Amino acid sequence: MHASNSIRCRIIPTKSLSPVSTLPPVRKVTPPAAKPSLVEPITISSPGPDTRGPTGSSDDSIAAAFWDYQSLFISQRSETTDPIALRVVDGAVPPDFPSGKYFLADPGMFSDDHGSSVHPLDGHGYVRAFEIDGGGGEVRFMLEYVKTEAHDVESGTWRFTHLGPFSLLKGGKRFGNTKVMKNVANTSVVKWGGRLMCLWKGGTPYEIESRSLDTVDSFDLIQDKYSDQSWGGNMWSLAAKILKPILYEFDKNFKMVQKQEFNIPDHLMIHDWAFTDTHYILFANRIKLDVIGSMGAVGGLSPMISALVPVVEAPSQMWLLLVGNAFQVKDVHGNSHIQIYAASCSYQWFNFQKLFGYDWQSGRLDPSIMNVKENELLPHLVQFSINLDSNGNCQKCSVETLIEWKNPSDFPVINPLFSGKKNSCIYAATSSGSRQNLPHFPFDTVVKLNVVTKSSSTWYVGPRTFIGEPIFVSKGIEEDDGYLLVVEYAVSIQRCFLVILNPKRIGEDDALVARLAVPGNFNFPLGFHGFWATNN
Repeated sequence: MHASNSIRCRIIPTKSLSPVSTLPPVRKVTPPAAKPSLVEPITISSPGPDTRGPTGSSDDSIAAAFWDYQSLFISQRSETTDPIALRVVDGAVPPDFPSGKYFLADPGMFSDDHGSSVHPLDGHGYVRAFEIDGGGGEVRFMLEYVKTEAHDVESGTWRFTHLGPFSLLKGGKRFGNTKVMKNVANTSVVKWGGRLMCLWKGGTPYEIESRSLDTVDSFDLIQDKYSDQSWGGNMWSLAAKILKPILYEFDKNFKMVQKQEFNIPDHLMIHDWAFTDTHYILFANRIKLDVIGSMGAVGGLSPMISALVPVVEAPSQMWLLLVGNAFQVKDVHGNSHIQIYAASCSYQWFNFQKLFGYDWQSGRLDPSIMNVKENELLPHLVQFSINLDSNGNCQKCSVETLIEWKNPSDFPVINPLFSGKKNSCIYAATSSGSRQNLPHFPFDTVVKLNVVTKSSSTWYVGPRTFIGEPIFVSKGIEEDDGYLLVVEYAVSIQRCFLVILNPKRIGEDDALVARLAVPGNFNFPLGFHGFWATNN
């Protein structure tokens, strides 16, 4: 399909930027055959009895599906004071595993003690750290909340006082509550220049001490937030100027080496973006103000995010979610070909208020929004192709399903050594489709796609068990030379496990290298984005 009927992207020029060891045998789980997704809808009005106790891995009832989904988003208030050695339950930690830490920072608190529950995206940031010592065959685990200003206020009596953009409060102040955009530092985590930072899409990051996970302070990297600009024109022009992208580049000493501002005459939400040697690529998800939604939000009748709605111009229009990789190849005539691997969903499905099935009145999540019958509307993997002539003019822009992998998928990742370079392998979280009442989400499978051979292979985690985002840990020069880390959420027994996979063996019986159990009292909710930091 042509880009004008699918997704809008802005291409902006910028300056040039600079063997697995033999291990004990481990379990192999084969997914049952996928079942049709045309099933009775799962609703919060009739979930059935609470089956969050151990009811057996074969229970595929509507009630089990509903409560399994709730179990992924149960608040965890516990924190560690010292590292805990994890118990190996399958295989062994490979001796050639690079020493370092896997950080996972995502929401951890969803319910207070006064009747309020918040949307998963508004939960307080919760940092998990897995320190892996391959030589010693050991993994140590810690977890702690990011002590943001909002956390310090709300954790004293565990009463939510800040709304958050996606939530309403049942036991707190709803009408006239100006505490809307609370920085919960729950979006992602990154280590740069020796500093560990927990990020939030609506504000400054918080710096975390990487050894103890203690919060240092908010880290205002960008000092010149406000630049000179003309504020003339109508209200929509003013909004476009306020939301215009300003891109900064910093070296490892946090010295700003480049700043570029761009005026884009549109109203956009940029969830992710990419860059190549010569271009920034901004994926412009178009939004508009919803007048009725705005009135409800101001009056405390609906979340603040209900003031915004996606702009649907064509049935095939896509909402860009996450970018896995982008690279650029030039020919002898100076023409460029840009390739981007990403995850996107349909504008027809995407709904700010219904993400994850949040219902502030019941305090529960409705799984049906993430498991609609029309699975082609859900997040899936795509590839963008952009052709530029020698003068930088766009000659062609197209998007198509990535090697015809049509299962709902998200969190595309690659070997980080190939970031910005031409790569062959993409890894992502996907669904086997084996659960009749949760056919599409949460994910239960890791998929490996080879864009050169047009092949795919999968690793299935097991029944009534889910996974989060995979992370690639490189240990050599070959593209699939390393390990994959992924967290397993065994909701039927309410336990979490750290899983180590061999990327070269995905699809084979020996893909699972090791599986380590997190203590049951530290079982944590679903995480989205993590980061691997080597010790050296």
